[in-house]
Amino acid sequence: MQTAAMKTMTNLDQIRGAIAAKMDSATFTAWISPLQFDVCDNVLVLTAQNQFSADFIGSVHKKVLMDVAAQFGLGLEIAVRGAAVAPAPVANDNALQSYSPAGATASTTDVHAFDSFVCCDENSFVLSACKKIAAGVVSFSPLFIYGPAGCGKTLLADCIENATAGRVVKMSGGQFVSEFARSLHDRTVFAFKDFCRNCDTFILDDVQQLSGKRATCEEFAQLVMDLRVAGKNVVLTANAAPGNLTGFDRRVQSLLASGLVADVVAPNNHVKRVMLMRAGVAGEMADAIAARIAGDGHLVAGVAMKIKTYSELMGETVTMDVATRLLADTLQKSKTPIAMVRHMCEKLGVSYDAVCGRGRSRALVLARQIMMVVLKNATNMSLTEIGCVCGDRDHATVVYAISQIEKLQKTDLVLAAQINQLVADCK
Repeated sequence: MQTAAMKTMTNLDQIRGAIAAKMDSATFTAWISPLQFDVCDNVLVLTAQNQFSADFIGSVHKKVLMDVAAQFGLGLEIAVRGAAVAPAPVANDNALQSYSPAGATASTTDVHAFDSFVCCDENSFVLSACKKIAAGVVSFSPLFIYGPAGCGKTLLADCIENATAGRVVKMSGGQFVSEFARSLHDRTVFAFKDFCRNCDTFILDDVQQLSGKRATCEEFAQLVMDLRVAGKNVVLTANAAPGNLTGFDRRVQSLLASGLVADVVAPNNHVKRVMLMRAGVAGEMADAIAARIAGDGHLVAGVAMKIKTYSELMGETVTMDVATRLLADTLQKSKTPIAMVRHMCEKLGVSYDAVCGRGRSRALVLARQIMMVVLKNATNMSLTEIGCVCGDRDHATVVYAISQIEKLQKTDLVLAAQINQLVADCK
């Protein structure tokens, strides 16, 4: 009898090894390893933690499991652990505990349409993609939206959430990190996995907040892969393109870039003017203010709120003189070279400290060289002065950078257009 038990255990280990050989290690660890393996009446019985896990494994991995079972002359059954059966203690066993997100907040965006996002020509493509993914299943998932702070990424994510008919799970990057850590602490990690996967559309805002958190990045990458395999939509937002995100390994960056990557440009003067007018600022004043504030949607909303609140509290119409005094800490004065460099850092998705430092990564060097060309074309600064504001580079380095970028501009039309836009912003 003891010999028969040993033989059964050996067979189960062989079956596990055969299944592991037919799929990647992350998928096996996340979905197959937690299953309870048994053989009963020539049938391989795989018992899942809950119904969602059983359904997902049955729909995605059933063929592989059936092929392996057939190799050992067995049938296949995927079961759910019943409440009447006393299972062996298993870490993260959500048969005993369930998961619910802590402190979930509802979106305050207008639920009727995408009209709350003021679109310029440069953002028409990303807006169309957002409307398409909100309408149903698309072929370009994940949709990765990136751009500087205040360009409208979170607003677009909220609009998608409100316009989608199916179930939507939306989190910020910070929430995902804290909720994943909490599920590990509470031993409800499998329930957390089920919660994230049991949706039609998954939205993660500010992906960059996962930077440097290896275990969380692994779980996030597996989540994205599982949702794609299940035909679900994934929407991600970040402050930089996938290849420029720091703290992520190359595999995760590649996964993030495997769908549709679309950038959102910062509000131009027309967009700022429309936003101010929608908030009740008079037309002529909106024109004057829009030209003197930075292209940051949060800042524009704050300016509009300040003018509106002043008018309500003081009971008087805000004139341009009053607005100038009221917004003295916000309205831009003449653009300094350092301000231009900081502005370009936001546009190019790099930090100011990194540009002025000694980093030599390919993306950072390219961004630094682009800034030198823009300063040369947008200002009357000497090459020595340009080198000083770009991290104390010498004259020869600036000359080399400008020559390299000018060569690239002749063949790379996207780069040429990007430089032209930066020059126009700095003038």
